[in-house]
Amino acid sequence: MNDLLNNLFWILIFPGFVFTVTCGLLAGWVVRKVTALVHHRIGPPLLQQGYDVMKLLGKETLIPEAAQKVVFIAAPLAGMSGALVLATLLWRNNFATNIPYLGDVIVALYLMAIPSLALILGSSASASPHAAIGASREIKLVISYELALVLALIIVIIKAVGNSKVTGSPLYLSSLAAVTPVFSISGMLAFLVAILCVQAKLGYVPFDAAEAETEIAGGILIEYSGALLAIWQLMQTILLIAFPLFLVTVFMGGFDAGTVSALLLSIGKYVLVLVLLILIKNTNPRMRIDQVMKFFWYYCGPVLGFAIVLAMLGNAYGLGWL
Repeated sequence: MNDLLNNLFWILIFPGFVFTVTCGLLAGWVVRKVTALVHHRIGPPLLQQGYDVMKLLGKETLIPEAAQKVVFIAAPLAGMSGALVLATLLWRNNFATNIPYLGDVIVALYLMAIPSLALILGSSASASPHAAIGASREIKLVISYELALVLALIIVIIKAVGNSKVTGSPLYLSSLAAVTPVFSISGMLAFLVAILCVQAKLGYVPFDAAEAETEIAGGILIEYSGALLAIWQLMQTILLIAFPLFLVTVFMGGFDAGTVSALLLSIGKYVLVLVLLILIKNTNPRMRIDQVMKFFWYYCGPVLGFAIVLAMLGNAYGLGWL
């Protein structure tokens, strides 16, 4: 009983739903505020993200008559659940490193894919032609960036195998958090590609073709309203914490809250990742879906292949900086 209550506390309160959503709302406000400043606007007030969600929760939820209602309603719940479990898994591995289990890094990869799959299912079930186009583009996005993200993670695992700080299996998130591959050439290349993959997973410019308001009027989310749209927004809020936290854990030595200085350093790591995402979002135009696929396959793929060779050479000859 105590274990059940403890797990519920971790998932629902800290560092699960309440804590992650609170941090995500703050991060979302930062994204919108900085974007507004770039556009020479004032931007929203601090609590605007929360106001938007609360307003949607009070509005009527409309479901298309021809929609597959069960899938249409269940998709946002599944997507938010996957995002919440991912965030909780990452927080627990950073805050309590004595509870890892073998292969949790693979579980994290699967959980990272659930929100995108939920978006595809939900939009496909809406019976809207605009949503169908958005779902088609989202499928192509997933096919494009997932391989690049896996290759980037393989580089991190190779670096962890050759690092004396790692005493356990490199398939532990806690083991990967013990090293900082970003300070090597191959690790930096993997980190930069992983940043772009996260940009695509979040649906930010230039990889927002699946939503594209000016082309398909919102695409994958066009038929969602009321509480269901609020759930999608909450999922996005959680992912804005979970995805950068994954990069911090895997590439930048993890999130440490043991001391005040360590906590400030960890927050600095997260802010750095968030700033990079904002800069990419506000300095690039939207790419066509065929351009996105070519970018990840024809450019990121070979770069990561080269980085894998560098990482293996670094391990073989004891050159950590490779």
